[in-house]
Amino acid sequence: MNENELIKAALAEDLAGGADITSEATISADANSLADFVARMDGVIAGSNIAHAVLAEVGITDVTQLKKDGESVKAGDILISVRGNTRAILLAERTALNFFGHLSGIATLTSKWVKEVSGTKCQVRDTRKTTPGMRVIEKYAVRMGGGVNHRMSLSSAALIKDNHIAAAGGVVAAFAKVRSTYPEAEIEIEVDTLEQLKEVLPLNPDLILLDNMSPEMCAQAVALVNGKCKLEASGGISITNARAYAQSGVDYIAIGALTHSAPVFDIGLDLRTE
Repeated sequence: MNENELIKAALAEDLAGGADITSEATISADANSLADFVARMDGVIAGSNIAHAVLAEVGITDVTQLKKDGESVKAGDILISVRGNTRAILLAERTALNFFGHLSGIATLTSKWVKEVSGTKCQVRDTRKTTPGMRVIEKYAVRMGGGVNHRMSLSSAALIKDNHIAAAGGVVAAFAKVRSTYPEAEIEIEVDTLEQLKEVLPLNPDLILLDNMSPEMCAQAVALVNGKCKLEASGGISITNARAYAQSGVDYIAIGALTHSAPVFDIGLDLRTE
């Protein structure tokens, strides 16, 4: 689902085929207002472009951007100011805030992980554990927080996991089948042990995923690989041990929580009638 489809669906869900009965009862059709989107907490914002698009969808085009996506903000900062029909602003309010707060929450959480691994070569990477229909914008929010994206879809790259290995009859067979069928594809292989790592290394994969290994095991894996391919650690990683994983020498840590567990960033809309 693209951005416009998401916005139309969200507004339609809010109206449920009817009208904003509160605004229609209390606000004249020709009333105009000024309104500010205001940060209620410190963090990193993302999704202002979606907020703009929501406003445009209801006819609000007089919009002033005061803070940019990817920028650190403080509680009380005005992020966006708008001017236009009061009913339209209030119609857009919740949908715009839902997107803006959710994406800023992802960016803010990502920035915290990135800070934990600063000074190392390790990059914080997302996963496909995204909200259905919202992958593109959630992964955009990860980038705004300083993280990097893993594959966008199943067709972007091959990731040979334990179930593929079992179905194909072994890791060597699975790798050979992917390489012969999709010779240009990037191939990543998941391993659970250092013995498995030794088995797959001669295959020359582009990337090896170290699944549920400790930082100490990851460091051993880095030594074994010795630069022959990139390494990604996944599973068992928390914000408190992220730096230990980064210092092991892996190239990436994969964090599903960036998108599936990010707290909403608190943003409010303050209306000022003209």
